[in-house]
Amino acid sequence: MKGDFLVAFNPLTYVKESKAELEKVIWPTRQETLRLTVIVLLVAVVVGAYVAGLDTIFTKITESLLKVHK
Repeated sequence: MKGDFLVAFNPLTYVKESKAELEKVIWPTRQETLRLTVIVLLVAVVVGAYVAGLDTIFTKITESLLKVHK
């Protein structure tokens, strides 16, 4: 059983198998990568703005409930 464990984690075998798997990958084109990056950035900005808006609303509600005045 110990022998099987060491064979499974042989670094050379791992590198060879990883290289073989990476050769099977269909990589996105530069245009696809750029388009998807822009989409991710836009979604991140929209979600960030939404969360910031909720934070502002809940802060105002909390301040009014606690009657905190600055």
